[in-house]
Amino acid sequence: MDASPNSQAAELSDAPLKSITRNGDTFKRIFDIVAAAGIIIFISPIYIMIALLVKLTDPGPVFYSHRRIGRDGKSFGCLKFRTMVSNGDKVLADYFLNNPEAAAEWNTMRKLRHDPRVTAIGRILRKFSLDEIPQLLNVLRGEMSLVGPRPVMADELVHYGLNKHLYFRVRPGLTGLWQISGRSDLSYEKRVELDCQYVENWHFGHDLVIMARTIPVVCSTKGSC
Repeated sequence: MDASPNSQAAELSDAPLKSITRNGDTFKRIFDIVAAAGIIIFISPIYIMIALLVKLTDPGPVFYSHRRIGRDGKSFGCLKFRTMVSNGDKVLADYFLNNPEAAAEWNTMRKLRHDPRVTAIGRILRKFSLDEIPQLLNVLRGEMSLVGPRPVMADELVHYGLNKHLYFRVRPGLTGLWQISGRSDLSYEKRVELDCQYVENWHFGHDLVIMARTIPVVCSTKGSC
């Protein structure tokens, strides 16, 4: 995409500060349910094909669930197609012993650009964010929204400082301002800034713009990890 992360964020954060009203939250939730259900039905053949590929390429479960923090500080199991080898914890520990710079990258970003645990099919799924498709089930269950802040682990909340209340105000999103503004290329501080901007300036029209921009960003694979 041509626009820079800063310019894209600015376009969606110029509106005056406002909070999500009860009516706005209800409408957002109804839209999430209808849209997520429709998407699941439409992409069900792809969903099944990915599940089979994951199962056939590495022994272990098809799905991976990791605890994330959601609205009001409640913990939930964030679903993904499994993209790592089944003995990933041991592989990562051994990798960190021989690559201290990778351990530092993990401690800072909670991600690795060259993750030794990722399978061949997993790399493809991550490149196009297809591993996150099961999060549509999280949306239906009310744990996530189609658009919102990036779902974080409990130990990541320290990065939000005094702005944690903004994160707790809404459901984390399958996509968001962070997704269309650089994805993994962003610093952690920038991700937090974009999450806060999204909540402070929420408008349903912004959600529609973010969803429309997500598809070309994902297809470009820019900032994928």
